[in-house]
Amino acid sequence: MQSVSQAVFQMPADVLDASGAIFYSAPPAFEGHHPVYILGLNPGGSPEKQPENTVRRNFENWQRQAQPYSSYVDEVWGGTVAGAHGMQPRIRHLAEALEIDLRLTPASNVVFIRSATEAKLEENKSELLDACWPVHEAVIENLGCRVIICLGGTAGWWVRERLGADEQCDCFKETNRRGWTSVAHRSQNGIFVCTLTHPGRANWRNAQADPSAMVKRVLEMAGS
Repeated sequence: MQSVSQAVFQMPADVLDASGAIFYSAPPAFEGHHPVYILGLNPGGSPEKQPENTVRRNFENWQRQAQPYSSYVDEVWGGTVAGAHGMQPRIRHLAEALEIDLRLTPASNVVFIRSATEAKLEENKSELLDACWPVHEAVIENLGCRVIICLGGTAGWWVRERLGADEQCDCFKETNRRGWTSVAHRSQNGIFVCTLTHPGRANWRNAQADPSAMVKRVLEMAGS
């Protein structure tokens, strides 16, 4: 079993030196045992405007962080208040419902490079997954993650493909007029993938759109 750091530095140079980022929580969240792993699709921002903010530089800075930290709690994404912009409070709401500490919960993106559009990612899906997935594999194996929470359908689909999570075991359909659905699947080796509505669009703090109860049931199924 290789370490997370080993997996990172074994990625191709063109990925390491591309505009991007890896982890949304500090090293303490990647130590010991953690049942939950949170994955978005890819980092926000513009590769054209942030060419110097590479995956390599981001990881080297990450390695120097000693204190627990979560991008969803501690970063100012808009305005002046940390953890209060866009999907941040919605992810914090989910964490409170699950009784997990985001600062001690591993979080990342399925692929680590920035992209102007999701369609651009799709063009290079196979190569990007081949490059980035060994890092996630190292996280899941080293930390004993049993439930992967995916933000949005594309992230969930890509993760399910890699884990072979095909057996649907739960779902939640919003009770509003829109009726979007969050779904949970199980792999043959007992890892669960929760594909949730994207918190950038769905307000999880509204009871009609809140998938928290489903994820909580999945955690119970996983014995976490």
